[in-house]
Amino acid sequence: MDATLALSAQPIPWKIMILPKVRDPRFITIRRGGTLTDSDHRLLALWAAACAEHVLHHFESVQPSDPRPREAIEQIRAWACGEIRMSDSRAAGGHAMAAARELSGAARHAAYAAGQAAVVAHVAAHELGAAAYAIKAARAAAPGPEGESAGRLECRWQREQLPDAIRELVLDDQQLRNEICWSVFDC
Repeated sequence: MDATLALSAQPIPWKIMILPKVRDPRFITIRRGGTLTDSDHRLLALWAAACAEHVLHHFESVQPSDPRPREAIEQIRAWACGEIRMSDSRAAGGHAMAAARELSGAARHAAYAAGQAAVVAHVAAHELGAAAYAIKAARAAAPGPEGESAGRLECRWQREQLPDAIRELVLDDQQLRNEICWSVFDC
């Protein structure tokens, strides 16, 4: 992905957005020169997993025999508990996103949400990727003109799940990156 496209005020639908060109130090761990604590990194991962799992049924109803997105969610939770290495969760995220590639609509977005959640272990800022794709899944699953309303409801549900310790951080991140996340956080 061309990083300059990620900063465009007009997102290009066929390009994956989510991450800005310049990384926010609040989403870089202290040991890597940022300000993110390990405990907050784990909370971001668990919140992203909750967002992805909330819409996972859209994938599983279309691909019931494909375990990759569910496994990605399980892996990020295992990472957050210190049970697996970051690289294991990141790999599971890649597998979940591969499961999305041949699909469309809500199923595709739900698989991408799971993949984005799993890679939070590697890059904490993917937390909004999981949330944004989950909102896109909710929108795509709703009939006709109800998509926008379904997306707003999903966004509000996600915000209700935010732990207090990361609430302000995530809400500010949503405001800052809303345009490169398909403006899904206008709820």
